[in-house]
Amino acid sequence: MGKIRIAILPVAGFGTRFLPATKAQPKEMLPVVDKPVVQYLVEEAVESGIEEIIFVTGRGKRAIEDHFDISFELEETLVEKSKHDLLVSVRKVSELAKFSYVRQSMPLGDGHAVLQAAHIVRDEPVLVLFGDCIYDSKIPASKQLMDAFDEFGSSVIGMSSVELSEVSKFGVIEGSILDKSTYKITKMIEKPQPGASTSRHVAVGKYIITPEVMSILSTMTKGNSGEIRLIDAFQVLLERDRPLYGKELQGEWLDTGDKFNFLKATIKLGLKHPEVGEKLRAYLKDLKV
Repeated sequence: MGKIRIAILPVAGFGTRFLPATKAQPKEMLPVVDKPVVQYLVEEAVESGIEEIIFVTGRGKRAIEDHFDISFELEETLVEKSKHDLLVSVRKVSELAKFSYVRQSMPLGDGHAVLQAAHIVRDEPVLVLFGDCIYDSKIPASKQLMDAFDEFGSSVIGMSSVELSEVSKFGVIEGSILDKSTYKITKMIEKPQPGASTSRHVAVGKYIITPEVMSILSTMTKGNSGEIRLIDAFQVLLERDRPLYGKELQGEWLDTGDKFNFLKATIKLGLKHPEVGEKLRAYLKDLKV
């Protein structure tokens, strides 16, 4: 189907699990060390070969647009104060890729959010990245998915493994093993009840979707949950006997979707940060609580 060059980032959610911090700012703009979560995702996509980023935003998300735009006044101030290192890092953000923005006017599901970008991507396969999933890996997680797509030519879902006690929080994937990290998916279950599935494989919010998936989404009025969900579109794909693959991503999954895991991600990446890593390590070592 050709090279994947576009990524869709749905960022229209309310971030209710982080209130009151997200009352006036997007959850995706909360910083992990010195970069907002959404910048980690954009950098991952660009490092994987993505050229264009489409943000699906909503009301109150203007800060995301401003972050990836040029800030002339800030840059002039940094020049005047000879803070050249900071100037380089600020300019780099706006030069990462070509950015465009569409709005999801109503919260009608993750599939509905992706669908808002259909008129831009047209008939191309695209990368979809949701805002809670940072991966610390040698090969960018998005590149791993894109390599799998190059091999199979069908939609690919990024996977990780969790404890059985945790699967009810995620979309669970069942299927057959093709190799040590690739599965042919036979069934997907959204947040199953305990005991409803023995699979420990879950979707982590990173996907390659084909034009057929986008087409399915465009015909849906609502899915099993009452919303237009990606998982329902994937289920239609399976019912049509179309191949669907899961790729177990190599690296450490840093889930920033709740407070505890957000703090874990901050500590993990903080320890690797060249400016504060050693100080943080020493502080944690001496910490007495």
